[in-house]
Order: sequence, then structure tokens, then C-alpha cells
Amino acid sequence: MATSRPATKARTTMKGRFIPKNPQKYLGDPTRIIFRSSWEVRLFKWLDTTPAVLQWASEEFSIPYMHPFEKRVAQYYPDALVIYKDKTGNVRKEIVEIKPYKETVLTPRATDRDKYALAVNMAKWKAAADFAAQQGMSFRVVTEKTLFLTRGTGKRV
Repeated sequence: MATSRPATKARTTMKGRFIPKNPQKYLGDPTRIIFRSSWEVRLFKWLDTTPAVLQWASEEFSIPYMHPFEKRVAQYYPDALVIYKDKTGNVRKEIVEIKPYKETVLTPRATDRDKYALAVNMAKWKAAADFAAQQGMSFRVVTEKTLFLTRGTGKRV
């Protein structure tokens, strides 16, 4: 039995074109970088200007996943792919998704819409983690609990 998508509320979101200061670091066409939230803008600025980040991309590739309700293969476009040097000088590749914390956990107050969105996200994230592992990369979901912390201090920026 197919589950229909719960009604969605209109959300105000920030959307626009990101112009990098270091376009040579971008994997893809640096004139076509789109952000869909203020959090993405913040991440993109950090990726663009942080020396340890060697290259990065946003929504430049897709990962197939099985949609849990529509029972069909759909495409997931991760927010970012990052190639960076870690503290020991090793080059790492990571797929990053940015989400509000409340969209990453099931709470007792979750609405049907919340439950639906979380189930779809979990299917995407499992496919992304599997894909990343097959490619020698890692995958993580970043929320406001980590995105806005000053590195090593635990304090909010």
C-alpha cells in the first residue's frame, strides 16, 4: 500500500546563487552554485575560504535510493562533496548533508509530515553512506548543533 505524502506547510527559505572567492577549488561550474538555505551559504563560504579544503562541490552528482513510500528508485543530490586535508595531512573525501536537527530525529511530537520526511531522509542517508563507503569516502549529516560551533571550543558562533 502506498502512503501519500502529508500536506506540507509553506516554508520561507533563502535561495540564490553563491559566488565563490576561490572558483578554482570548485568541482563543477562555479557560476552555477545554488544555495537553498542560509546554512548552505555559511557552509559554502567556509568551504570556499578554508585552506584545508582542497576542492568542493554542491549538488554536482546524484545517488540513487529506494523511495520508502513510492517504491521506486529516486535520485538524491547531496548538499556537498568535500575533499580536504585532515589534521595529520591525509586527504579525505566526505559527502555532507545539512539538515535542521529536528529533521534528523523522531520526537514524540512529530507530525505525519515529520515522520514521512524522516523516513525519506533515512533512505537517502543510508544510500549515501553505502555509496561513500564503496568510494572510500565518508558521509555525515550536519545540523545546527555542529554547524555553528567554533571548532574545539564547543561554543556557538
